[in-house]
This record gives sequence, structure tokens and C-alpha cells, in this order.
Amino acid sequence: MLTLSAQTKLVMIGDSITDCERARPVGEGLFGAIGKGYVAQVDGLLAAHYPERRIRVVNMGSSGNTVRDLKNRWASDVLALNPQWLSIMIGINDVWRQFDLPLHVETHVQLAEYEQTLDELVAATKPRLQGLVLMSPFFIEAIASDQMRARMDLYGAAVRRVAQKHQAVFVDVQAAFLRVLAHQHSAGLAWDRVHPNLAGHMVIARAFLDAVGFTWGGER
Repeated sequence: MLTLSAQTKLVMIGDSITDCERARPVGEGLFGAIGKGYVAQVDGLLAAHYPERRIRVVNMGSSGNTVRDLKNRWASDVLALNPQWLSIMIGINDVWRQFDLPLHVETHVQLAEYEQTLDELVAATKPRLQGLVLMSPFFIEAIASDQMRARMDLYGAAVRRVAQKHQAVFVDVQAAFLRVLAHQHSAGLAWDRVHPNLAGHMVIARAFLDAVGFTWGGER
């Protein structure tokens, strides 16, 4: 059973995977304002399958963001919007900068800082919410020993710990991709193993919707 009640405002915040060319300053409205990724897919499926609930989805992703950036814009991009539900997916850039900009150590968000910052944001915000979803960062790579995949798994485990601590809904996005990677190469989902194509975004959308009780069949 869907856990998002009628008239719910759902804010989804994150990095470029969430952003996907959404409108500024707030990602909702006409002409693709909600972006072109999993947030738009979630919005479309909720609107088509649960029209009577009139669930309002807002995209507040921002390309290149780390958890530090989320903290800096939290007041304007989360608290000021007064959501009933909040979904957070952050961490890819926290890890990626350690690999694509290895000498720029000032941009690196180490695991302890990442988990502490996420925990602080959740602790300060959850009492204001009806529901909270924490989605793991991911790397679209089936080989667990790959250096970036192994590091990403550590950050995903941190998200799981924060979700358990605060009794939030946890979405293991990495596991959702691994189910698909058992049948096809990562190149069929993302050219750089980070930015998904349409099918890759649907993997994320489906994982989110499954976690909040979306009913895919006829009975609701």
C-alpha cells in the first residue's frame, strides 16, 4: 500500500542524477520543469496510478553537489519548501571527486564527514516530516572489487546506518542496479557508469516506488 497520503508534497533532493535539467529555482511546473530523470518518472507514475491522491513532486537536485553542498542550501531548498515527505540521494560526487580529481583534496568528502553531515541533516529535519527516504549512492559496475565501486559501497552502508538510526525508509539503489547488471553490461545503462540513461533512471524510480509501497498491479 502506498505510504504517501493524499495532498502530500514530496521534495527529492540530490546531485546531477536528481537534477536532470530541472527548472530553477524550484524544479516543478510546466515544460519539463521537473527534469528528465527518475524524479520525472516517479512523478508521472504517481500521477497516473494514484490521481486521486494529488501528490506534488518537487525536484531540488543540483549537479555536482556533495553532502557539503546540500548542507549549505538545506534551509532554502528543503526547509523553506515545507515538504511532508523528503527523499535524499547524495554521495556520488563525494566519492567521485576522490578519483577524478585525486589531487584536489579540498573537494574530497571523506566517509566520516559524509555520514556525520547526513546524520545531522536528517536529525534536524525528520521531526518536521511525515516520511523520509534515504537512497544510497551508486556506481553502475558489477565488479565489487572495482576501486570506486568498493568505495561507493562504504558510503551506501553509511546511508543505511543513518536510515536505521532515524527509522527512515532506505532504498538500496546499488542493489537495484546489480539486479539489472546480472543481465547486461553497465554501458547499456550509463556511458560513464554514473549518469544513467532512461532505463537506468527507471531502475532508480522503481526502487524508490517499491520502497514507498507503490502497487504495480491493478489492485491498490
